[in-house]
Amino acid sequence: MFISENVKYIGADDPDIDLFESQYVVPNGVSYNSYLILDEKVAVMDTADARVEEKWFANLERELEGRTPDYLIVSHMEPDHAALIGKFTDKYPDTKVVGNAKTFQMIAQFFGAIEEEKKVTVAEGEELSLGEHTLVFYMAPMVHWPEVMVTYEKKEKILFSADGFGKFGTLDTDEDWACEARRYYFNIVGKYGAQVQALLKKAAGLEINTICPLHGPVLNENLTYYIGKYQTWSSYEPEDKGILIAYASIYGNTAEAAELLAEELKAKGAEKVAVCDLAREDMAEAIEDAFRYDRMVLASATYDGGMFTWMEHFLQHLKAKNYQKRKVALMENGTWAPMAAKQMRAVLETMKNVEILEPVISIKSALSDANREEIKKLADVLCQ
Repeated sequence: MFISENVKYIGADDPDIDLFESQYVVPNGVSYNSYLILDEKVAVMDTADARVEEKWFANLERELEGRTPDYLIVSHMEPDHAALIGKFTDKYPDTKVVGNAKTFQMIAQFFGAIEEEKKVTVAEGEELSLGEHTLVFYMAPMVHWPEVMVTYEKKEKILFSADGFGKFGTLDTDEDWACEARRYYFNIVGKYGAQVQALLKKAAGLEINTICPLHGPVLNENLTYYIGKYQTWSSYEPEDKGILIAYASIYGNTAEAAELLAEELKAKGAEKVAVCDLAREDMAEAIEDAFRYDRMVLASATYDGGMFTWMEHFLQHLKAKNYQKRKVALMENGTWAPMAAKQMRAVLETMKNVEILEPVISIKSALSDANREEIKKLADVLCQ
């Protein structure tokens, strides 16, 4: 990947990883991005995950061409970017490590303390000259760890954005950026919308030609598109008009109700209808769609006097990621004592600006003719 004559890509793809952060399915793997700035002084911009140790060091040494790094900039201490710090400092003992106060607290926890003379502690707005290139540091706490900072290079107008603007997938994966960037954002950073908004305000004051994230492609065209997506996502505004129907069904009757509602909505001309079986489909994809669309329907069987397991998990994830500003309809099923709707409502009522629509549909075991009429009425409400 070419960035510029003086800024080199030294990261590595990981096509074989099955679960990112041991929880997110990544069918096309992931990239661990790292960069090298060559000037009078040499700066390495983050390391990488231990899974790509050999490739990363080989890339670094190739681009160094015999030079020794003067600085290692540590923007984020999560191990998929920082796992090689200890081995790097062993290999290049004279290199100074650049981070903020919280960075060095975490380095000590992971690798042991760095000698004071090898530490360069930076704060908001401080600069580091490499020669023609000058690095400016901006703190980005809780995007999505407390020590995170981003770095702006003034000469080439590059924003090294840490986990911001990242996505799942290796660099050679041919796929739409928004889909996997959205799934990445809401599942990993989604809780911290206010903090992302604060960082975007800082970025708005910079002239940016290139964004270099820690995952996914380097962005150097149509930056207003990518920044606009982050503005929408971090403010929790719906991205598209559409309806997610998320269901948790045990023997298929609740699933039948969900599919019937989807058919009714499509017949009435609903813009977009996505149906998700929470027991079998990717939970992270369901979270992504919940935030993408302006309306949602939750359909759950009753289980042990509450929601079926997968609906409970789904709502726990939504709550943790600050789900808000949406309209939600409810359907429940229960053979002797339907209780799922009550439990779903209780969770939704803890969320900000969530409007629960009527009617709430309650099914006793299997769909009745009355339920079918209720579903038609609910489709009308959802299409208003």
